[in-house]
Amino acid sequence: MIWLIVLLVPGVFSDPLLVEAPQGQFRGIPADDGDYTMFLGIPYGRVDPENPFGAAQPQPRFTGIFEANNDSAICPQSGDVSGTITLDCLNLNVYVPNNSTGKLPVLVWIHGGGFAFGDGTKRQQGPKYLVRHNIIVVSINYRLGPYGFLCLDIPEVSGNQGFKDQTIALRWVRDNIESFGGDPNHVTAYGESAGAASVEFHMASENEKLFQSAILSSGALFSRWAIGEIDNSIPLRIAASLGLTTDNVKSALDFLKGQDVQRVVGASTGFRMLSGCVERKFSGVEGFLNVHPFTLDKLPKVENMSIIIGYNDDESLASYINTPEESFPNIDPFRSFAEEFLEDKDDVYSYIRRFYIGGQSITSNVRRELIDFSSDQSFTHPCHRSLNRFLLSSQNVYYYIFSYTGGRNMVKVRLNITEGGAAHADELGYVFDMGELSGLGNAEDYVIVDRMTEMWANFVKYGNPTPVVTELLPVTWPAVTADTHEYLDINRNLVVGYRPFHRRFIFWDMFYVVFPFKTNSAVNNITYNFLLVVMCCVWKLIA
Repeated sequence: MIWLIVLLVPGVFSDPLLVEAPQGQFRGIPADDGDYTMFLGIPYGRVDPENPFGAAQPQPRFTGIFEANNDSAICPQSGDVSGTITLDCLNLNVYVPNNSTGKLPVLVWIHGGGFAFGDGTKRQQGPKYLVRHNIIVVSINYRLGPYGFLCLDIPEVSGNQGFKDQTIALRWVRDNIESFGGDPNHVTAYGESAGAASVEFHMASENEKLFQSAILSSGALFSRWAIGEIDNSIPLRIAASLGLTTDNVKSALDFLKGQDVQRVVGASTGFRMLSGCVERKFSGVEGFLNVHPFTLDKLPKVENMSIIIGYNDDESLASYINTPEESFPNIDPFRSFAEEFLEDKDDVYSYIRRFYIGGQSITSNVRRELIDFSSDQSFTHPCHRSLNRFLLSSQNVYYYIFSYTGGRNMVKVRLNITEGGAAHADELGYVFDMGELSGLGNAEDYVIVDRMTEMWANFVKYGNPTPVVTELLPVTWPAVTADTHEYLDINRNLVVGYRPFHRRFIFWDMFYVVFPFKTNSAVNNITYNFLLVVMCCVWKLIA
C-alpha cells in the first residue's frame, strides 16, 4: 500500500522535462552543452495556407503532450540554409537553466538578416553563454521576405506580417513563460540588425507593451532599409517573373500561393520594399503601425524603459575592404543613396560626396571613407537618432561601441577579413555559441565572451549592465546623457568615451534637417535655403 500512496502524491516520479503551460504540455530535452533544458520548436502561430502572405493566427492549445525536441523548421528564404524550409515555421525555443529557484528574468532574441534570411535555431545562435547566468532565453522564427513583409493596399495583406508574427510570439511568452519558471513582467527583447529594428518597431507599434527592457545592436527604426511604403506592384512583378502576367493584385496572390515557396522567394530577391511599412487602417484588421514612426517626437512605450543601444566600430567593413582595385570605377554609393530622394538628388549627392571624399575620385584610396559612409547611413547614425529619441523618455539608456578584433568575429571569419575593426554582426560570436564558429577563439576571445554575456545578463536581471565593479567588469558603464553621450567602448579593455563619431554625426544631423526623409516636404523654400547656408557653414567648420 505504501507504493500506491507514493504514486498518488502529486509531483512524485513526475517527468522533470515536462512543463504544463496554458498553451499545453511541452516535453523538453536536456542540453548537451550546459546545465539547462531545451524546449525546441514550439509552435506559437499558424500561417493561413489560403493567405500565406497575410497575418498569422495564434497556435491553438495542444491537447496532448508536445515533444519539444526539434527546431529544424525555418521560414522560407534564399541562400545556403541548414534547416527545413517550410511555412509551418512559426516556432520558438525556450532555454531554461536547471536547478533555479524563483521567477527568472527572460531574454527574447529576435534574429537579424535584413528581413530576408536568418532563423532562431540553436545551431545558429546557441544560448549556452547566456543561460549560465541564470536567465531564461527564448528565440523565435518569423516570416521573411514576401511572406513576412509585403505591404499592400488590401486588408488581406496590409503589411508587417513578420512583425505581427513576432507579436504573437511575444504574447505567447507573456502568457506561458511563467510555467517554465520565467517572470512575464521581466522580459527583455534583444535584436541585432533587422532584429534590432524589429524591437524598435514594437516600441513604436499600435499594440500593447510586451517587454520591459530592450537591447538594440547595430540596427534602428531610422535605418533607411528598415521601412518602406505600400507597393501593390511587387506581387504583380513576382508573379510575372514566374509566368503570370496580370494587373490584379488578388489574382497575383492566388497564383503565388500555389507556387513553391523557394521559387517565390527567389523571384522576390532585390525588391527593396520588403520591409516594415505604415499600414492603411482597415476595419476588422489588427494593425501594427498606422503612423509613420519618423513623425513621432516620443515613443510612449519607452517611458522609463531600460535600453542598451549600440553598434560596431566598422559596421560596413565587409562592403569594401576586399573590393578589387578594378571594381572601384563602377562603384558610387553616394549616387545610389541620393537616388532614393524624390527631390534634390544632385544636391544630396554633392553634399555627401564632398563631405566624405572631397574632390577625390572613387578608387581604392578612399576605401575607408566609403566604409565610413556606408556605416553611417545604414547603421551608426540611425542608432544615434534613435538614441536621442529614447533619451526624451528614459534616463536609463546605455550606449556602446563594440570594437574588438578576435577569433570569433563572425563576419570577418566568414569572409576571411584580416583588417582590424569589428564588422556588422561580428559581436554575435561573443554572445552566442554559433555553429560556424565552433572550436574558434583563444583565451582572450573567451574573456570577451564572459564580459559581453555578463553585461547583457546583468542588464536583463537588473536593468543595469554593471551594477557592481568586479575583476571581470572593472569599469562602471554609465547611463548616457544627451549632453555628453557617454558610451562604453567594448574592446580588450572597457573604456568610457564621449560623443562617438562626433564630426560625422553633426553632418548627418544637419543633413536630415535640410533634406527630410523622402516625401516629407515640411521645410518650406525659405527655410530650406537658409538651412543650406547653415549646413555649408557647419561643413566648413567640421571639414
